[in-house]
Amino acid sequence: MRLVRSLVFASILALPAGAALATPSSTMWTPMTLDIQPYGVLHWGVDNYFTAFRKADNGAGDFPTDAGLTVGILPFEKFQMEIGVDVLEPSNDPVFFNLKMGAPEGALFSGAPALEVGIFNAGTKQDVTDYNIIYGVIGKTFPAVGRFSVGPYIGNKKVLVDAQGKKENTGWMAAFDHGFMPFKDAEGNPLNRLVFAVDYASGDNALGGGGAGLYYYFTKNISLLTGPTWFNEEAINGKWKWSIQLDINVPSFAQ
Repeated sequence: MRLVRSLVFASILALPAGAALATPSSTMWTPMTLDIQPYGVLHWGVDNYFTAFRKADNGAGDFPTDAGLTVGILPFEKFQMEIGVDVLEPSNDPVFFNLKMGAPEGALFSGAPALEVGIFNAGTKQDVTDYNIIYGVIGKTFPAVGRFSVGPYIGNKKVLVDAQGKKENTGWMAAFDHGFMPFKDAEGNPLNRLVFAVDYASGDNALGGGGAGLYYYFTKNISLLTGPTWFNEEAINGKWKWSIQLDINVPSFAQ
């Protein structure tokens, strides 16, 4: 139905309070989506999370801007893989890596759900930004209803902690999206102009929280997402923020 690479936020910065994440193909706040970048398609995304109608307090204001690149690297229909890199600025250690692979819906057998595994927020500073969050996804599309996905996660127990510094490195994530206002692009492909998306991650840590937003598709390769995000642990991430995310797909070496 759609392909988006909206980054996520969860890497503690060297600021008094605040966190940020960098992920593979995502829904809004989590990587709980059935999408994986197609082979040879380069994705460029810019995500912003900022306070709305209030003053920043004790460093818990805006998150750093996330600029990321992701590309599909396997030329197979039934098993796909993407790799990506994100730069979060301003921060002291801005570079993060991610990887996601799996089988799309119907690949294993007729009616089979999508199955995926991946890792995100693989930072470059040991026990500071190397969250190394490993996760799984199982998802299914229900006609006229939307797409559902759910899965567990586990991260670096020395970094994925609660506000008191205690280990809080496991949990689960879930997401749902639904497209409407169908249209056809310049090539005659049927698409949805608008997509409603909502997701959530459990845990009293930098990842815990969720978001809900609306994608607007200018074309099949360009979309803009906006909506609020909220957090389970305000001592780490601060209060809710508004997000604007731009996603652009550019066919590169495979097409």
